Amino acid sequence: MIRVVVDSIRVSLLTQHRVVVLRETDSKRYLPIWIGPFEADAIAMAIQGHEPQRPMTHDLLKMTIGEMGGQISHIFVNDLQDNTFFARIVIEQHGRTVEIDARPSDAIALATRTEVPIYVENAVLDQAGVFFDEEEQANVPDAPAGENESEPEPELNDESMSIFRDFINTLDLDNPNKGGESSSNS
Repeated sequence: MIRVVVDSIRVSLLTQHRVVVLRETDSKRYLPIWIGPFEADAIAMAIQGHEPQRPMTHDLLKMTIGEMGGQISHIFVNDLQDNTFFARIVIEQHGRTVEIDARPSDAIALATRTEVPIYVENAVLDQAGVFFDEEEQANVPDAPAGENESEPEPELNDESMSIFRDFINTLDLDNPNKGGESSSNS
């Protein structure tokens, strides 16, 4: 078992799908897991320390386990089959260990509320984990070169602003539809 922490929750700009990104505590290996929007919100709320006015599902599960004499020991992402992750909620109750099958998103949401460790099976990280270090980050095509370097601001002068001045001078602010787009074809 390898210990991980919640690194971030990402949202795809194209599809609005959410991904929880787990990071191995002793390296720069990450495990992205697609999750639903409600679970993403539940995880984010717990990480940010936001207390809902009424208990959410994961809060209810936490309270139920506690009221039944149990204490969550840890969360364990234990398997990956056909691109589906599996997890276990490990509970200590009256001297015995109980493991409950769960979706990783629900297990992680519960872990963030109870502040228990999250572990991932070695084989799962070997199969789905990705490394991301500074060298790889520098080679990301969308990242402009020298982005972190401070470059001087370009100097603004009359010549560089002339194109904007010319455009503004052509505007007829007293009659906004003159010369511009019109709502009718008259």
